[in-house]
Amino acid sequence: MIPARKHEWFNAWFAAHARARIHGTFGAVLARGIDEARALAAEAPLLLVANHVSWWDPLVVLHASQHLLGVDGHAMMDADNLRRLPFFALVGAFGVDLDLPSDGTAGIRYAARLLDRPGRAVWIFAQGRERPSDERPLGFRAGAAQIARVARQARVLPVALRYEFAGEERPRLYLAIGEPVAAPGEAEGGPGEAEARRGPRDTEAACAAQEAAVAAELDRIHRAIRKVAGEKDLRLDVDGFQYVHRAKPSVVGQAAERLLAHWTRPRAPLTPRLPGGGRGGRS
Repeated sequence: MIPARKHEWFNAWFAAHARARIHGTFGAVLARGIDEARALAAEAPLLLVANHVSWWDPLVVLHASQHLLGVDGHAMMDADNLRRLPFFALVGAFGVDLDLPSDGTAGIRYAARLLDRPGRAVWIFAQGRERPSDERPLGFRAGAAQIARVARQARVLPVALRYEFAGEERPRLYLAIGEPVAAPGEAEGGPGEAEARRGPRDTEAACAAQEAAVAAELDRIHRAIRKVAGEKDLRLDVDGFQYVHRAKPSVVGQAAERLLAHWTRPRAPLTPRLPGGGRGGRS
């Protein structure tokens, strides 16, 4: 396992770089659940369990931790990728070889130790690899559920990410954070009794509950997209999604589009021409 080497100054700079890249690429960033998650982070550490859909995910997670949630964020990363991109360790990534059981165990314990106080957060891409956002089942691995079992004071939040092209030049980024996922049996017997009964089956049940919660947030994003399909001017609040970023339209691009339309618009009604040079409309 490769531990994180988080550096405050580098983290602040790279998070600003991530935000600039996101704002420069996406026409809109729409999110829900940010305020609730931020408030919860002030009370307990957060284990944020997300789907993994794109190259953009680590940058989105860094931006969300630093600028939207205001937490001291860390994230589990594939060890080979962290060796290839070691600067991610300076922003809180720790590397785990998912094919080595001993490495996985060490990673679970390390993540649990990070979740020791309010204001801390650990992100887990529970699928372990990039997968399409509409794939079902999502295929979660049990690592996040095992971390939740060890980090007893952490609150588990499902996070859904989706990138969508629509009626605009730039794609949209959707980020949905759901309600806390309860541990198996917690609702019936309370946290203490649930902890006493936890075992391998409970870890499987917790993994299934986390996967279902993330899938529900992905479905929520899908419903919001359908409601605004074909609209160029998104409403400010669709199923709780609100703008956290919206790019200004390009003045130059709009002017060029109007100019081209003016130049290419026919000056007189066109008469259809038939093959061979004849004109339509003859009897």
